[in-house]
Amino acid sequence: MTAQAKRLYTAKVRTTGGRDGASRSSDGRLDIRLSTPGGTGGGTNPEQLFAAGWSACFEGAIAIAARKMGVALPAGLAIDAEVDLNTDDGAYFLSARLNVNLPGLDRDLARAVVDAAHQTCPYSRATRGNIEVEINVT
Repeated sequence: MTAQAKRLYTAKVRTTGGRDGASRSSDGRLDIRLSTPGGTGGGTNPEQLFAAGWSACFEGAIAIAARKMGVALPAGLAIDAEVDLNTDDGAYFLSARLNVNLPGLDRDLARAVVDAAHQTCPYSRATRGNIEVEINVT
């Protein structure tokens, strides 16, 4: 972190038991059971949590980009995030797709807003060059 950078928030979560365990935040707002993807456990999995976090953050980045561009966002704005857990030669890796629905917005304008959001969203910045990401606009 640079000297002029300012920390805005720190999420604190303790996980025990790995993919078949539980996670709880220090403030108690998050308290969930975990299970393996496609398993029979009753909890969620890290890939679902990542998809939820990224899509929520990305929607915020879209709102900021649209405001800077003077674009009014449609009421039906929605993001369907898909995070894949893959394996190749015994190594695990992620890939992802963000399917952004901006109904009624001109397609080129929608693409410009989404591209600007992808440049500033912290999740997009963290994954850039690290995992395969596809951003679709519908």
